[in-house]
Amino acid sequence: MQVHVLFFGMLKELAGRGSDSLTLPDNATLGDVINHYEGRIPRLKEMVGSIAMSVNREYAGPECKLKAGDEIGLLPPVSGGALHAAIVRATIDTEAVLRGIKQSSDGAAVVFEGVARDNTRGRRTLYLDYEAYEEMALKQMEALAEQALTQFQVRDVALVHRLGRLEIGETSVLIAVASAHRAAAFEACRWLIDALKRTVPIWKKEYFEDGAVWADGEPFPAEIGRAEGSPAGGRASK
Repeated sequence: MQVHVLFFGMLKELAGRGSDSLTLPDNATLGDVINHYEGRIPRLKEMVGSIAMSVNREYAGPECKLKAGDEIGLLPPVSGGALHAAIVRATIDTEAVLRGIKQSSDGAAVVFEGVARDNTRGRRTLYLDYEAYEEMALKQMEALAEQALTQFQVRDVALVHRLGRLEIGETSVLIAVASAHRAAAFEACRWLIDALKRTVPIWKKEYFEDGAVWADGEPFPAEIGRAEGSPAGGRASK
């Protein structure tokens, strides 16, 4: 099958073109695309931990299966800075994210995974479904990452949230923090997940044997404005 690959920013210069037509075997994944170009663009291996990927204009992970005619985007860090946040619809690869941010100068790397559990308040959960105001959610996640880097003086952070249907045991949100010292890494990781749950516009629906409900959320912080005349509402719980 053939797919259409788009290169942006510095990747466009490294590839020597803005787009490419790539022939892949059936059942190929986004990871296969990365592997292909790592063999042809040597510097890509050095950057792969900070490159985001998309399929048909939606962020996706390396396990995402491709079909003929898909449009794939290889996206370098935006605005010259580090890419700290991603929203995906494929399985979150925790080990790959961790490898992408760890360096030899780090003395600690702390990881938090939010996992889809099989029960809520005594009811058996079948699966979860997440939705988001995607562009705003990604912007807010990037802002939280930048604040954590300054506030806790850690070296690097990564936030990844998954949307769509999640089976029991799958990771819905991943936060990884790399730092010279463990105390700062633990503090930043805890702050990031708590802040994400309070402020990022992502919602969870839980499906049970006898129906489905939107999860009760935490109230927005007081500094976030509400619709005039309405009470302070909740947000989705991760």
